[in-house]
Amino acid sequence: MPQDTAAGALTAVTDATFAATVLAADRPVVVDFWADWCPPCVGTSRHLAELAEEFGDRLRVVTVDTDANPATARAYGVMSLPTMLVFVGGTVVGSIVGARPKNHLRLAFARHLDG
Repeated sequence: MPQDTAAGALTAVTDATFAATVLAADRPVVVDFWADWCPPCVGTSRHLAELAEEFGDRLRVVTVDTDANPATARAYGVMSLPTMLVFVGGTVVGSIVGARPKNHLRLAFARHLDG
């Protein structure tokens, strides 16, 4: 959920910008699929903003509003929110469905970083 937090703002991606921002990225990308009506998405968004700051240039974190961008959510079979997909080289290499503690997310994302 793109919102300002203490750690900064997450980058919103749309159906139109998904390929250029996520699939063509030169580093791992976490895509957070969310919606305004999803209460667990709020806490997840805060965790993701903090983790984006923590990981810095090693990992990019973006968000997709599934109500406004249904084609991307449909293309990746997103059925529950929040869903986070990890992309490396344009391929999904990991997924997390549902809200999780920040440490769980940190460990899950770190697995996909070089070195």
